Amino acid sequence: MSGNGFGLQSSGGSSNLLKEDDSLLRDTFVSIIRHHNPQLASKVDVVFALSSAWVMSESDSDFEMLEKRLSDLNPAELILVASAFSQMLNLHNLSEDISNAQSERAARMGEVEMSTRSTNRSFKKLITERDDVSPDDIYQALCNQNVELVFTAHPTQALRGSLLKKYAKIRNEIDRLHNSRMSPYEKTESLEAIRSHIMAAWRTDEIRRTKPSPQDEMRQGLSYFHETIFSSLPVFQRRIDTALKNIGQPMLPLEHNLFHFGSWMGGDRDGNPFVTPETTREVVITARLSAVNLYFQQMEQLMFDLSTWRCNAELQALAEQVTSKLTHDPHMLAEERKRKNYADFWNPIPVTEPFRVVLSDIRDRLYHTRELLHHCLVHSSMNVKEVLENDPGAYFIHDELLAPLKVMYSSLQETGDDSIANARLLDCLRQVQCFGLGMVKLDIRQESARHSDVLDTITQYLGLGSYKEWDEAARMKFLLGELTGKRPLMPQTLQTSAEQADVLNTFRTIAQLPGDSLGAYVISMARSASDVLAVVLLQRECGVSETLRVAPLFETLEDLHNSEASMESLLSNEWYRHHIKGEQECMIGYSDSGKDAGRLAAAWGLYEVQEKLAAVADKYDVKLTLFHGRGGTVGRGGGPTHLAILSQPPGTIKGSLRVTIQGEVIEQQFGEKELCFRTLDLYTSAVLEASLNPTTPPKPEWRQAMDRMSELSCEAYRDVVRKDPRFIDFFQQGTPVSELGRMNIGSRPAKRKAAASIDSLRAIPWIFAWTQTRFHLPVWLGVGEAFQALVDDGKLDILQEMYQSWPFFSVTLDMMEMVFAKADPRVAQFYEVALVDKSLWPFGEDLRKRFVRTKEVLLLVLGHKGLLQSIGTRFLQQKLQLRAPYVTPLNILQVYCLKSIRAIEAGEKIDPKYENYDPTDPEMKALLSRDHTRDQKQPYKSAVEDALIITMKGISAAMQNTG
Repeated sequence: MSGNGFGLQSSGGSSNLLKEDDSLLRDTFVSIIRHHNPQLASKVDVVFALSSAWVMSESDSDFEMLEKRLSDLNPAELILVASAFSQMLNLHNLSEDISNAQSERAARMGEVEMSTRSTNRSFKKLITERDDVSPDDIYQALCNQNVELVFTAHPTQALRGSLLKKYAKIRNEIDRLHNSRMSPYEKTESLEAIRSHIMAAWRTDEIRRTKPSPQDEMRQGLSYFHETIFSSLPVFQRRIDTALKNIGQPMLPLEHNLFHFGSWMGGDRDGNPFVTPETTREVVITARLSAVNLYFQQMEQLMFDLSTWRCNAELQALAEQVTSKLTHDPHMLAEERKRKNYADFWNPIPVTEPFRVVLSDIRDRLYHTRELLHHCLVHSSMNVKEVLENDPGAYFIHDELLAPLKVMYSSLQETGDDSIANARLLDCLRQVQCFGLGMVKLDIRQESARHSDVLDTITQYLGLGSYKEWDEAARMKFLLGELTGKRPLMPQTLQTSAEQADVLNTFRTIAQLPGDSLGAYVISMARSASDVLAVVLLQRECGVSETLRVAPLFETLEDLHNSEASMESLLSNEWYRHHIKGEQECMIGYSDSGKDAGRLAAAWGLYEVQEKLAAVADKYDVKLTLFHGRGGTVGRGGGPTHLAILSQPPGTIKGSLRVTIQGEVIEQQFGEKELCFRTLDLYTSAVLEASLNPTTPPKPEWRQAMDRMSELSCEAYRDVVRKDPRFIDFFQQGTPVSELGRMNIGSRPAKRKAAASIDSLRAIPWIFAWTQTRFHLPVWLGVGEAFQALVDDGKLDILQEMYQSWPFFSVTLDMMEMVFAKADPRVAQFYEVALVDKSLWPFGEDLRKRFVRTKEVLLLVLGHKGLLQSIGTRFLQQKLQLRAPYVTPLNILQVYCLKSIRAIEAGEKIDPKYENYDPTDPEMKALLSRDHTRDQKQPYKSAVEDALIITMKGISAAMQNTG
């Protein structure tokens, strides 16, 4: 415990710490409001008290009092009260993040190996519980293990980057309070800094006034590398080295990294017209610039560190070679380095300081590489790959950067200076190995139909017929014939539509980018083997020399079921197996499968498809990497990382895993260094355990139960979502799905096509809309019918055995329990009564009855008396209870705003006192001036729309996820 009274001693301490931090941040925030607007502060206090009373009593009268108080707010108060509760929820979430980080730190208590306590625990578990796993087996497994985390631009981060940065500063200050010895003056300064950052956040417009571009999304994603990931990863690997040393094993080889990073930001063009070939080119250059800038900083720091004179012969020769190339005019050299704004070491470095000589040369080449990249960024016609490859003064492949670093490392090892070698230089080596010169590998994603359209145009132009009308056998014969032949397919005079030209220009852009900046080509809505070969062929025809691996993405339940046959067709082909060199990647989509069939049927479909795909790969001796397209919410496959990995089918991971990290999850997992360490640790330990100690396959009777429940739940789900004609109207009226686009949280449209159907709606707004009303329908709909049918058949004992003994089933049910704890059907009913046509009320009543029945049968299967009653979930329950008083006022305000905006847009009458609303109050004018489209709207509509967007952001914060 630190000397200033802040500390953490136990799990009970963690709980108390959460309450203390929550109170500190809330009280500080309310005092800021009181300083600026005492009347507003009083209203906020009253609303919070009324909301807390309703949370405790759950009485209708308390809810009505809260509703009445909120309905009396004028437009200015509407914005400010919504903003106040949204801010308080964000600050509360900060207190949870801090509590989690403190728990991590407390578990370690200063012992180095405890920073990877999950990996350590995995080591001990594997050695003690498995007779066939030795320390050497663990070491070999880690040497072959690789996890790739792919950051996507899915629009689920509701907070602006400006606010995230301010919250990070608040988090850092509270972290100091908890973990530093402070004098009274220092403590006061820290509390004042917290107040300053909270005030700045309150005075920051929390609404994105324009949609971010894909380039904006990429820059936001790269900020996490600059702030936490780049510096944390080598430290984490050194701690893994320490953990390995504790079981008698050497450190990980220099050539091996446990992690790599990918990105979809600026590469995911599926349904996003704003991601163009030019966009992809720009984000690749931007990412390479980030890498070069970070390495440049590292070299300048290493030049200060490595003043060592003693070296081996190889380094001495390299230093002399570098020196011989430099100009013989020391003054000219110094002036040039000053112009380049180098931190130090302007004058020629003597060869008696060989490390600095070599590092100076690396610094010069990095600087030149950066200048070339800037030039390419400005001149869009330049071939980036050719420019870098043909300039000997620039870095093109990361081996060129690694080589001199390895020479220096080997020299220090040979001269016995191991401690110097294994400090910053080792970190830098591992950073180059992990991030390369591209920082992240950009995936390209496009829908399968877009490729078919291009090939159809080509075959029709050549008089071969319509590619789209051919069956699968004819397509495969054509594609393989072209791939095994030598003649070019693409006519020079081919006329294409704008969409087809975009596809072809994307491939041509890929051909002009460095191969180490690119990852996989992901085909969304992949349905057959020909979808994969089509992309292989188009890459060749467009001049892509370093062919991107092609990963089919199987999304709907039908596509998942058909994927085995598709991969059998591909892998059984000798030419294709030779082409992929024994390695294949397949992506499975958690989002669209859940939207298509319901969560339970989708979960089982995903489990089975992994088993089947792994079996096909094993049959043809192909190494399969499964790419998991998981979202942040349970409805899109989200959940605790460690449990999610360990609940995968046995034999499907085998040391290799690719997974998406989306939207708000990026901040939750990498927004702070302790969280970053924890995330890397969880992935490392979980993949290791899944590889060396896979779960046992489910019993036949468990499979039969899941088959039956999958069928029943899917049928019940689709009966409501697809077959009931009332559903679309109820969904559109009773949720803010039609208004979500006003949030501007992502560059891509909410729908793939402009049609009022569930199929055209993307999975994120589908989940987001139900999350806002706290009904969470996509997660539980259909589950109750499936469970009840098996209970009625006398199979409750089988279901309970499955929950106790099968990780897949227990994780699935635990996540559902958590969602039920977040849900509140009374709030959903409030939306319905205020917004939905009365003719649809019986439909809503039926859905709420299904909710209650599903919750009851779920608790029966779990063997729990109530939600979150087990010891392991009590802290989560406390978190939800602390959030509850903040969120309900936002739900009420959101309903009010939705009703008002819809009335205005329908030309209906609004409250007479606001018909000619034209505020003269300076505060209100200032609030409305933030909306750059205000001149095109009634002031009242502008105010209500702002308040609506703020409530959406606040409720997202309360649920801690969006889509």
